[in-house]
Amino acid sequence: MTAPAPTRRSGRWIEHWDPEDEGFWNATGERIARRNLWFSVLSEHIGFSVWTLWSVLVLFMGPEYGLTPADKFLLTSMVTLVGAVARVPYTFAVAVFGGRNWTVVSASLLLVPAVAAFVVMEPGTSFSTFLLVGLLTGIGGGNFASSMTNINAFFPLRKKGWALGLNAGGGNIGVPVIQLVALAVIGAGGGPRLLLGIYIPLIVVAAVLAALFMDNLAAVTNDTGAAKDAAKDAHTWIMSFLYIGTFGSFIGYSFAFGQVLTNQFGRTPLQAAYLTFIGPLLGSLVRPVGGRLADRYGGARITLWNYVGMAAATAVLIVAGMQKSLPLFVSVFVVLFMLSGLGNGSTFKMIPGIFQAKALAEGLTGEAAVAHGRRLSGAAMGLIGAVGALGGVGINLAFRQSFLAYGSGTGAFVAFLAFYAGCFAVTWSVYLRRPAGRVPATTAASETKSELSYAEV
Repeated sequence: MTAPAPTRRSGRWIEHWDPEDEGFWNATGERIARRNLWFSVLSEHIGFSVWTLWSVLVLFMGPEYGLTPADKFLLTSMVTLVGAVARVPYTFAVAVFGGRNWTVVSASLLLVPAVAAFVVMEPGTSFSTFLLVGLLTGIGGGNFASSMTNINAFFPLRKKGWALGLNAGGGNIGVPVIQLVALAVIGAGGGPRLLLGIYIPLIVVAAVLAALFMDNLAAVTNDTGAAKDAAKDAHTWIMSFLYIGTFGSFIGYSFAFGQVLTNQFGRTPLQAAYLTFIGPLLGSLVRPVGGRLADRYGGARITLWNYVGMAAATAVLIVAGMQKSLPLFVSVFVVLFMLSGLGNGSTFKMIPGIFQAKALAEGLTGEAAVAHGRRLSGAAMGLIGAVGALGGVGINLAFRQSFLAYGSGTGAFVAFLAFYAGCFAVTWSVYLRRPAGRVPATTAASETKSELSYAEV
């Protein structure tokens, strides 16, 4: 089979795309999909770095900036909020503009918050100005949704766990990378403007490479009905709840870890910077592993036991905080980051599997089932990613309230422990318990197969 030919439309457009056809996939599809994956990862990586920029900028902001710990937690909470909200329109921008075209646009938009932060980052700037610029950096969180929606369309169902995990993990790793760069800048005696001066040209590079090497899929057409259908489906909101527990934890802890170390354990910004990158780094690296394990054993099973691990780690963190044991606290926090990364991979693998299973249960077969599952899962991913990111807002607000009320983060960790227990219960009752873990077939065409298990999603 020959390579797909572009149309006469401007830009790089692919008219025919059928990754479920193994002949097509082996001949040309895999090579094209992987090329788009790598450059999507680069753009999303820079987007995550910009989104989490204020997790490190607050470490530069000493007493001369006049901000309290509560101010800083509020600032990072609002940045997280904008990133979560931006994921909804970014999801559907791929269908409107094309995956390659929107990657170029979304990467270029990152220049706005980066340049704005470069201008205002100095003592004497008002908190409201910092807050406004921080809100601008939230658009970096939207890149994840458009990237995942785009890559979801490129890969066959049997490869989605690995591909989506790698795409998201490569993006997530933008969090520890900017923290490592900040560590180098602080260690060298540089200021926040040096950090921003490093990232501004990288944003330009990401946009240019996306323009040169990525493609648009003509089959991914604008479909507002998909968004409505996904929003009406109960599984979209169930998975949103579960994703709050995994990705919400990852992004929330990424913003808050350094501040917890400085406020609860008295670490200096440099001492905190030496530690804060480790958890997000390992959590990002293991996300593809979570997707791969989900491909093999089923996303619901991996997610269920992952929540057990997250709850256990949180319980140990409560003990470590009460005993003021920094080594134990940091070690277990890193484990919690890794578990959140594994859970990110396994939960996102569940999404296309769930909608594919529903298509089969409704009597669809072959390409019709695949197209139906891809249509709804692509739309659902944006909504799930947006709601999941709101968990990061909750985590930062919980830490803010805990420090205001108790002078430590222990109260927040107690709340997180209860939430992970709820996530465990939902995963088990909806996707693994028999017979509640099964969805009844609803069409005459599927009467011969009366139930379909979601244990393998």
